[in-house]
Parts: sequence; C-alpha cells; structure tokens
Amino acid sequence: MIVELNINNFAIIDEVKISFEKGFNVLTGETGAGKSIIIEGISMILGQRANRSFIRSGEDKAIIEGVFYLENATTINKILKEYGIDTDPDNYLIITREIYSNGRTVSRVNGRVVTLSILNSITANLVDIHGQHEHQSLLDSRTHIKLVDSFGKDELKELLKTVDKKYKKLQEEKSKLRELSQNVDNLEREIDLLQYQLNDIDSANLLELDENEIMLEYEKLNNIKDIAFSLGQVLDLLNGDGYNSYSIISSLGKCQQNLINIEKYDEILRGYNSTIESMEYELQDLYRSIKNYMDNLELDEERLMILEEQIDLINSLKRKYGNTVEDIIEYRNSIEYKLNSLLNNEKTIEETKNRIATLERELTQDCKRLTELRKEISKKLESDITEELKELNMKNILFKISFDRHDYFTSEGLDRIEFLISTNKGEELKPLSKIISGGEMSRIMLAFKKILSKYDRISTLIFDEIDTGISGRTAQIVGEKIKAISKNHQVICISHLPQIAALADVHFEISKKAFKDKTKVCVKKLDYNERIEELSRLLGGVNLTDTTKQHAKEMLDMSKSLSQNI
Repeated sequence: MIVELNINNFAIIDEVKISFEKGFNVLTGETGAGKSIIIEGISMILGQRANRSFIRSGEDKAIIEGVFYLENATTINKILKEYGIDTDPDNYLIITREIYSNGRTVSRVNGRVVTLSILNSITANLVDIHGQHEHQSLLDSRTHIKLVDSFGKDELKELLKTVDKKYKKLQEEKSKLRELSQNVDNLEREIDLLQYQLNDIDSANLLELDENEIMLEYEKLNNIKDIAFSLGQVLDLLNGDGYNSYSIISSLGKCQQNLINIEKYDEILRGYNSTIESMEYELQDLYRSIKNYMDNLELDEERLMILEEQIDLINSLKRKYGNTVEDIIEYRNSIEYKLNSLLNNEKTIEETKNRIATLERELTQDCKRLTELRKEISKKLESDITEELKELNMKNILFKISFDRHDYFTSEGLDRIEFLISTNKGEELKPLSKIISGGEMSRIMLAFKKILSKYDRISTLIFDEIDTGISGRTAQIVGEKIKAISKNHQVICISHLPQIAALADVHFEISKKAFKDKTKVCVKKLDYNERIEELSRLLGGVNLTDTTKQHAKEMLDMSKSLSQNI
C-alpha cells in the first residue's frame, strides 16, 4: 500500500506531502483544487510517461516520490532481485521520478536508476488506478475480452502467452511466404542481379589477394628509380672510391691505423681499436648486402601493370560492395545465401506452407480451449456482475457476455467478446455503448473492480471520481461497495459526494490558495469536526447552515456505525 506521497514542483503543486493509511482514504475539495493532479502524480511514480509540461512554471525540475509498504513482498522482491535492485528488510519500497526541463526523466527504485519498462514491471502489482477514462473503455468492445481474461486463472494466462507466441510466429511465416511468392518476373530479375554480383566478386579472387602486400609491392616498383638513386649515394658514402672522396669505411681504416700506432702505450687504446675493427667489418658486410640488393634491382614494367590492374579491381569492388575487402567478402556471402534461398524458392515455399498449416492447427486447438475457459469465466461473471449491479440500485438489470468468432487468428485467439445489457424489463439486450448512461457506466466498472478485487494481488485501488453521474441512494450504495473493497485493500478515492466521503476511514481536504503571484495546493488531513465542515460544504455548497452541519454530523456518525457492519 502507499504509505507516503511527496510531490514537488509538479503542475500547480509546489510541495505536498500526504501520509495515506490502510482502509478507505478519500480526497475532496473544490473543482480545480488539484485532486486529480495528485492522482496524476501517483501515475507518474507507477511508470506513466512524463514530459516537461508537468513541471511547475518557473522551476527546473519536478520530483514525485512514493513510499510503499509491501504487505506481501514475495512477488515484488522477486522482480527486484531479477533486476539487481536492493530489497528492504522491513518490506518498504521507495520509487522516485524526476522530470527535468530539458525533457529528460529519471526513475529510481530503492535508489537504483531503472528504465521505464523495468519500473512498469515492478509497479504492475502495486496499484490499480480507475479513472474517468475507463468508463469510456467499456464502450469499446475490443476491451471486453481483456476484462474477461483478467478474471482468468493460471491455465488461461499460460494459454494466452502460448497463443500470443504462436500467433506472432504465424505472422512471421506468412510474411515470409508473401516475400517468397512475389511476382515471378521480379524474382528472376533479382536472381540475375545476385548471380551477376556474385560472379563479379568471385572473378576477382579476393581470397587469394592480399591488399597490403599488393600495395607494398606496387609502391616499390613504382618508385624503383628513387630507391636506386638513394642506395647509390649510400654506397658512395660507405665505400666510395672517387677522387678526394672520404668514405666511411676508408675513414674507419685510417682511425684504426692511428690507434695501432699508439696502442702499445695503453691497454685501453687497444680496446678502442678492436671496436673500430668490428664496426669496419659490419659496415663492409652492410656495403656488400646493399650492393647485392642494388645489382638485382630492376623495373618490371609487366609486373607493375598487373599490380595496377589488381588495385583498380579492388577499388572498383569497394565502390560497389563495401568500404573494405572484408566488407566485400561479407556482402558476397550474404548474397550467396539469398541467391540459394531464391533458387530453392519452391522448396522453401512448400516448407513455409507446412509450418503455417502446423501452426494454424495448433492455434485452432489452443483457441478452442481458450474459448471454453472464457465461457466458464463469463457464465460466473454474468451472475456476479448482475448481482453486484442489483446491489448498486440497478434492479432490473440483465447483463450478458456475447461470444462470436473472428474468421482469422489474433494474438488473443479467435473470440470476439462483447458485453450486452438491458437496464429495464422488457428491453432487448443491446451493446453498452447504445443504451448506457454515465452513472450506469460508473457502477458497471465498480462492479468489475469489486469482483476482481477478490482475486487479484493488487493492494491499492484508486478511484478517480467514480461517483460521476450518480447521487442519492445510489451514491450511498456505491460508497458502501467501495468501503467493502477497503476491508481487504487500501482504497484512495476522489469524490464530490458526501455519502461516499462520510464512509472514509481517513479524509483529506485538497484546497488551492493564492500567495502573492503564485498558487499553492494544500492538503490537510481532517479531524472529526473538520470533516463535518467539509461534508457540510459537499451537502450545501457555499452557505453552510446549522441544519446542514447537523445533517453532516448525523451522516458521519451513521456512516461510522454502518462501516462496522460492512
């Protein structure tokens, strides 16, 4: 359940802290005071998408934080551990959403930053928000099948996963079949193109060519004159025999001769002489190696032309098939695979058709069982909904769940489900959208929530103006139903009706006050006397008389007594 809600700089709220309690929590206040904004804030921490328009004017960011107490922490803690999020030994869960003016949002669970999809998977079992828009969802028959399925047990839920998985696979196979069965002319043209490209690449024998070696050999042959000229100068410097030339080797010989003349005077000088002698031998070896290299150096014009052709071929293939030789080879392998698939088109088509037929047979059996389970649920649901609606002051109600079949598979099976209703004796059953009023719609949705609350594990239910379109005795009955739900669930309810507000265990007044140039939303937990004042306002509007206050006191006292028997 929600223990605490903190909202900062969200919409028109600058700073609000609400400590919710177990049982029935009600929020009342003037229209536009900010009640629905508080529910919107809860939606944010549950994973609803946010944008910067939610930030209070003049501020850089909005922060919404919710503290939850997990009465049954097993399921949530399992999910937290899967995502590596720390669990609290006292079973508390803290969720924070930060919305920034640059459009960025940050979600945290127990201090750990998470994605929106992870947040939604965690909060799916925490809170169920029933807003006014859900009334409209009842008018869309496409949502009816989901409502029926929400009452299903493990077998139905697993079967739904199986059907969805096979349906997606069926769609993939059908898409593949359409691609394979394209126009024959187009198919032949594509085969011709792929064969040309494959031959174009294979004729180059890229696997036998080393681009780096080719470039190195080409650079050598193309610059052979520069190489020969530079090596000639190196040989002259090492051991030139020109007039007045002083080569390195001959200079070393002179150095050695000078050291021989004086080495008898000091043993160290003999060591110098040995070093120079070694250097002379090494340089003479180097001279002979370079001379040999130069004697064998010649320009092979024919080889140079071959290399140029190979380089032009590689560059041509790069322009057509990839930026590198590796890219070209990878592309070549991909078109070979595609070409083989197209050449084996008839066989592949037949195999695909067989897989489609198998999937359709399996789906037919799965959908048959799915229909059976849904009809079992619907039979009981018809009875339970009818009973709940009669208790909600719809005495002559007749509620039926109609089954029809699509002539094609969907991710939910073959069933087409629609809710039918007759609100008066003698009237034929018609779709909800054709005969239902706003007040009746509210009661039908409440009936679903009441029945579903017996089975689900969601600890907190939020009703945003469930009292739309009702009044009087019906409002009293709706309040009693919500009170009954609050015996096993935490309920947070926005209401404008005193009959509902009087039944609450905790009453919060939401008000909007102007301070200088800004508007501030205030939340106050009401005591007994303050509740009488607020109920009086709900009963009598602006002008509160002693009679109105006495009526409000009697309503509150009677509701307290009534609550003990619900």
